[in-house]
Amino acid sequence: MAMIQFSSYNQTFDQLAERVHRLKENGAIMPAVLKQILGCIDLTTLGGDDTKEKVENLCQQGKSYFDGEKGIPNVAAICVYPVFSGTAHHILKGTDIKTACVAGAFPSGQSPLPIRIDEVKYALDHGADEIDMVISRGRLIEGDDGFVSDEVKLIKRACGGAHLKVILETGELKSVELIRKASELAINAGADFIKTSTGKIQPAATPEAFLIMLDTIREYYDNTGKMIGIKPAGGISEPQDAFLYYSLVKSVLGEHWLNAEYFRIGASRLANKVYKAIPGHD
Repeated sequence: MAMIQFSSYNQTFDQLAERVHRLKENGAIMPAVLKQILGCIDLTTLGGDDTKEKVENLCQQGKSYFDGEKGIPNVAAICVYPVFSGTAHHILKGTDIKTACVAGAFPSGQSPLPIRIDEVKYALDHGADEIDMVISRGRLIEGDDGFVSDEVKLIKRACGGAHLKVILETGELKSVELIRKASELAINAGADFIKTSTGKIQPAATPEAFLIMLDTIREYYDNTGKMIGIKPAGGISEPQDAFLYYSLVKSVLGEHWLNAEYFRIGASRLANKVYKAIPGHD
């Protein structure tokens, strides 16, 4: 992974909000776009009351959307806690749906790093294809950039060939500067994706924070030619919400980012609504 020295970033939240307003697309969502969005969803359950049956049902739901004749894809992944990685992996075997696991003391990150790394290894050993980790926001707020960089590097090393999505939890990073710094540190440390939120706090995903992350990915790409993925998550439950984030990715990064390799949406309620909005889905 190439490291770069990022430029200074001088936008305010008000300026970012103005840019979001200019960049977003309005109007009806075309069927082809709805299908793209469906294929980029990480269908998620992360409740304290999750059971094996609930995870099994979610996996079956994720598999149910596919229709090759109508061009309706599978969702990108099923995202669960590590204890359910084996369950999800078994049910999804033979499909192109990935097993994603939140790991590394999700959602707080407040555990000793060796324990967090062991949890990542557990998820991978039991069938996870992708890991969604959280950074230590407290350490970042304290100014311990080195710790945040090292934790991402070490967890990325533990992932081997598995994709690593790094959750910034932007709702806890109260300034443009902190969100930008978290994005820079995660990317330079080896993140395959950067992700807005755990979905466990408010605010979760916001277009303004997302735009900071997109700008950081754009600068990294312009300097290295390497594409980094992005994932908004938390509170995205309507097709129009998803379309906003889709539009921002398209405007800042370009259409070659608009696939499951580089764009995901973390959601638990969105997939059914997007599927039902596709004309002739039934």
